[in-house]
Amino acid sequence: QLSQNRAAWLALGCTQRAYINNIPGVAAQSSQFSDRDAHYAIDGYRNTNYGSCTHTAQDTNPWWRVDLLDVYKVTAVTITNRDEVPERLDGAEIRIGNSLENNGINNPRCVVISHIPAGETNTFQCNEMEGRYVVVVIPVRKEYLTLCELEVYGTPAALKGVASQSSLNGYGNAHNAIDGSRESDYYKRSCTHTTQETNPWWRVDLLDVTKVTAVSITNRGDGVPERLDGAEMRIGNSLENNGINNPRCVVISHIPAGETNTFQCNEMEGRYVVVVIPGRSEWLTLCEVEVFFCGIPGTDLNYFAP
Repeated sequence: QLSQNRAAWLALGCTQRAYINNIPGVAAQSSQFSDRDAHYAIDGYRNTNYGSCTHTAQDTNPWWRVDLLDVYKVTAVTITNRDEVPERLDGAEIRIGNSLENNGINNPRCVVISHIPAGETNTFQCNEMEGRYVVVVIPVRKEYLTLCELEVYGTPAALKGVASQSSLNGYGNAHNAIDGSRESDYYKRSCTHTTQETNPWWRVDLLDVTKVTAVSITNRGDGVPERLDGAEMRIGNSLENNGINNPRCVVISHIPAGETNTFQCNEMEGRYVVVVIPGRSEWLTLCEVEVFFCGIPGTDLNYFAP
């Protein structure tokens, strides 16, 4: 799965979104006209000539679907229409979710496409809809469905990495901070928790060297938010002193209970992101850590992860 995720992401100018297309995903469609199979919509080419596009038979409710191979928060979908008969795509719907019921057509709807002019590319915002499948369907009528390219933008639902911490209290496992949920009630088992100790720390191994642009942290919401006051975020490639000796990105003065704050790290380079409370005996609890980064030239890890 890790190799698939590495191949899946192409950073766009280090902005906080990512291109999920050009992946080892699996495309399918309701039928096939001639040799125009479903994969043509994710081949990386926006060529609007019929020879570079998908094409179904004239079906009732024709559909096309891509399996992203993992669950993502989809921020936007871009579709390139054919250079002829553009009206065939009018009224198509984009649906996103985790179900294959009714070929994925029953998943929640992102948008209804009113019209994309011939040969043009339009982008539709999906506001972080979560799902493994992206489906385009023309509902109700009998029609041909043709897509010349479909591009998906978003973030993984959970950060791909290995988390660890200085100790464990209760059910506050280190992995809870990268489970994709900002749930801030510790008792709902989505937050980390160390014992009370001097210099408690939490660390995620990103599995490759990256340029970290920003880190978002969600604090505990059911009480004691002040425990995180004065925590430091450190980023680098060393595991000396459990990674605490790496360069510092920021000192966290305070994050209100249950809130999420984002800290800019200006493309600090490193494989490890560490949160430590230095100098005092304290419990360390993190309800979510999201890392935004760009790949290092010469590596294949070029994705943006929450």
